[in-house]
Amino acid sequence: MVYAWRHRRVQGASAYAWLVLMQTLMILGFILELLAPGMGGKLFWDKFQWIATCLSTIALAYFAIQYTEHKIRYPLALWGFVTSLPILMIIAVLTDPLHHFVYPNPLLDQKFIFPELHYSFTWLVHLLAIHGYVVVLFAVILLVRRFHSSPRLFRAQVIAIIIGLLLPILSTILVIFDIRITPLRDSTPVAAALGNVVVAWGLYRFHIFKVAPVGRDKVFEAMIDLVVILDKQNLVVDINRAMLDLMGLKSSEVIGRSAKLVFADFPIPIKMYTDVSYARVEASFPIRDKMVFYELSVWPLHDRDGQITGRVYVSHDITAMKELENELRSLNQALEQRVEARTKELAEAYDTTLEGWARTLELRDKETEGHSRRVTETTLKVARALDVPEEDLVHIRRGAILHDIGKMSIPDKILQKKGRLNEEERKIIQQHPATAYHLLERITFLKKALEIPYCHHEKWDGSGYPRGIKGRAIPLSARIFTVVDVWDAIQSNRPYNKAWTREKAIQYMREQAGVHFDPHIVDVFLRTVERGEI
Repeated sequence: MVYAWRHRRVQGASAYAWLVLMQTLMILGFILELLAPGMGGKLFWDKFQWIATCLSTIALAYFAIQYTEHKIRYPLALWGFVTSLPILMIIAVLTDPLHHFVYPNPLLDQKFIFPELHYSFTWLVHLLAIHGYVVVLFAVILLVRRFHSSPRLFRAQVIAIIIGLLLPILSTILVIFDIRITPLRDSTPVAAALGNVVVAWGLYRFHIFKVAPVGRDKVFEAMIDLVVILDKQNLVVDINRAMLDLMGLKSSEVIGRSAKLVFADFPIPIKMYTDVSYARVEASFPIRDKMVFYELSVWPLHDRDGQITGRVYVSHDITAMKELENELRSLNQALEQRVEARTKELAEAYDTTLEGWARTLELRDKETEGHSRRVTETTLKVARALDVPEEDLVHIRRGAILHDIGKMSIPDKILQKKGRLNEEERKIIQQHPATAYHLLERITFLKKALEIPYCHHEKWDGSGYPRGIKGRAIPLSARIFTVVDVWDAIQSNRPYNKAWTREKAIQYMREQAGVHFDPHIVDVFLRTVERGEI
């Protein structure tokens, strides 16, 4: 009793504490009646036992309902039945001297070591016994139902409680039929004590009231998710309070009706998934000028043979998640725009820097002024004619701007020499692609652009420099630029060479196709020249 009272906040524990208290008082009355020497004392304590027995019947019903969380359909009728006869018996016991409905012929039996009170059981006693058996049967049925719907630990709890309840009931049956298994006429208090011992063992062995089950009804009705259960014929067999509140209906208006009729105008598309095994879909609809989102999950219910007996539909409100997703999407878009703007600013800063480097070289070599700008524009035209991807053009543009960056290491007396270069000076000039490579190789954003400064003096037949690579081993961007660079050089006045005529330049380009230049690129280039695009 103390154990149960300490756990009284657990469902059913407080009711069980009252039940044990009444049984304890009944046992106490039995002991005191046994010890009482005269008729008056024995009648007093026997009446005390009757009162405790009547109250324990009420406590038993209350405990069974609480512990199993049974939902009472007609509570007034049930409690009227449970309490009416025990209260009537208590009144009859207290007023027995007026009518003798309980003790018609009391007498003392001196055969036992203690005098024992004997009296005939009246119709009222038999009626109370029948009433008590009905209440016990009701309690046992509720417990058995809980047994079938519970996991293993909770089943063990239920078995211990049922045994504890049935022991004193079996004893009362023996008393009614005057069957004695002890010298005492009434062994019910002893049986009640044994029943409590069984339950006490269960309290500690199976953690009764410490690990307590929670009933399906409480969980089902407490769920904020919308839940509907359909049978095999797609009739609504259960629906929780959250769904009813959203629909504005009563359970009597829904249960037993076809799902396609009940949910015909319902925004969550339950009616569309009455013939599927599993599904997970989203739905949205406005409520009070606010758009709400639900995720509908469907899964089947099976019988023991694996046949589908119905389906469960659970709709979970994901509005908060969707709002968070939208906020994150907006933040991501804003961040992407900021990153894009910043990247553009950085790219413009990079390109401005590169153009500054190219301009610095042109200031050193007046004869090539405007050369970087011209070859950059022409190279991009040819690259587009060759269907080079747009994302690669930015690297080609940077490479074209920086194609002569390696000449920063060439002395002015060589770079600005009016006549032809000697062999030693030519070797110094030929070092500028390698110089460009070592200058730019650690700059990550110029990694692809480096192909042109490093390889634009390589030749198709492998006779170029600095590495002597040939054919398609030469990067495409460098092969394109080489054609454009030579075209611009022979079309421009230089200290060591006058500009060629257009016809002579075209003839030279054709002659060098397959020697100096990639033949395919020369064909595309010259077609572009013939169309007047260059």
